[in-house]
Amino acid sequence: MLRINAGRSPAYCDGYSRRSFVQIGVAGMASIGLPQILAAKERSAEQGGAKKDTSVILLWLDGGPGHMDTYDMKPEAPAEYRGIWKPISTNVPGMQVTELFPLQAKIADKFSVIRTLHHDNSDHFTGGHWMLTGRGEGVSGASQKGKHPFFGSIATKMTGPRQPGVPANVAVPYGMSIGLRPGYFAGNYLGVHHNPFETDGDPNADNFQVQNIGLAKDLTIDRLNDRRSLLTSIDSLRREADSSGMIEAMDQFDRTAFEMVTGTRTREAFDLSKEDAKTRELYGRYSWGQSALLARRLVEAGSTFVSCHFGGWDHHWDLKAGMENYLPKIDQLVYALLTDLSDRGILDKVMVVLCGEFSRTPRMNDGGNGGPPLSKGTPGRDHWGNAIACFVAGGGIQGGRLIGSTDRLGETPKEHPLRPGDLHHTIFRVLGVDPSQHFLDHSGRPVIAVDHGEVISELF
Repeated sequence: MLRINAGRSPAYCDGYSRRSFVQIGVAGMASIGLPQILAAKERSAEQGGAKKDTSVILLWLDGGPGHMDTYDMKPEAPAEYRGIWKPISTNVPGMQVTELFPLQAKIADKFSVIRTLHHDNSDHFTGGHWMLTGRGEGVSGASQKGKHPFFGSIATKMTGPRQPGVPANVAVPYGMSIGLRPGYFAGNYLGVHHNPFETDGDPNADNFQVQNIGLAKDLTIDRLNDRRSLLTSIDSLRREADSSGMIEAMDQFDRTAFEMVTGTRTREAFDLSKEDAKTRELYGRYSWGQSALLARRLVEAGSTFVSCHFGGWDHHWDLKAGMENYLPKIDQLVYALLTDLSDRGILDKVMVVLCGEFSRTPRMNDGGNGGPPLSKGTPGRDHWGNAIACFVAGGGIQGGRLIGSTDRLGETPKEHPLRPGDLHHTIFRVLGVDPSQHFLDHSGRPVIAVDHGEVISELF
């Protein structure tokens, strides 16, 4: 296998210490042979019609944003439910958002809101596992290890990148769920090579540079080609005898790694200095805004799935200070991302999803966290998995739609309850991925990609 010394990166929580994307081992590669992968891709193409060139950007609000303070406000509910902020009208009649989203209010015709997602669990880890893998069993604060692969890892295993020479699955600045890295963004039994390629660093920093996408100081293109030729010769006999397709699959993986290191497409995609100052200001000159801009550059270059980690949403108290800091940033970057994608004529090819592991309690607490009321600042909201709002846009999704409704207090779905699998089916529909494909888990048992739900047809 091709190995390139491209400098060290920190150890991952799965115990693997890797020098770079191109040095990742092939553990789990044999879970499905290349012929089966190609056959599944063919089925996906048949299911989705013409071959897709779509992609997904997931804006992951780690910690859980409250639906009652964002996209499902209840102005007629009692004060302890309706919260601190007022709703405002959008450019879509009958559709409202929080007053902290004035920019999104101008472009509500470009996005829709699913208001009735639920998994009915209020544990951070269980909720995160539900939303990111489609399963919740066996995972909790007491048993945090992931049991299934990230749905983005499944998708990109099937599709690969949309353009050669770029990583298919990228996390900006890293894949992290509830403090676990890569946590439930991991490939799990698909193999660690299906974990997201992590950029690390702060995209807003003047010296931001993604490590491990260039050659090591002591390695030239000529020397790299010589090494690659030698490995190809050594492997030729084994390749002729191999009937599983594993070696051919390894070759395909090596080709992607080789193209990343020797080509220019990946390096240019990660180079935010190529953006003009006006565009960078549009997204906001802070880490979250520039992460969203980097995600746009990556899907434009050919990445299939890009997730952006925005943490800090666990507001059990002092909700006012937290949300008035975070929500305007989300408002700006979402407005910029959808406007930018639309202006570039690619919004229909890029689906944008914004959600966290769960929502927050409709009824606010007293702001004391066990102490005197308001001793921690303003009241806050606790964990709530019974009603979750999810923002979706692009990729053929119709804008200006409200999917489902919650009861008058925002506690549970009233009409059209939906589960994480319904969202995953919908995302797979956009990407042209077959959700009925099976993969072997660690025990050799075949596990279906998505085990419940169906496409949310109202979005199309």
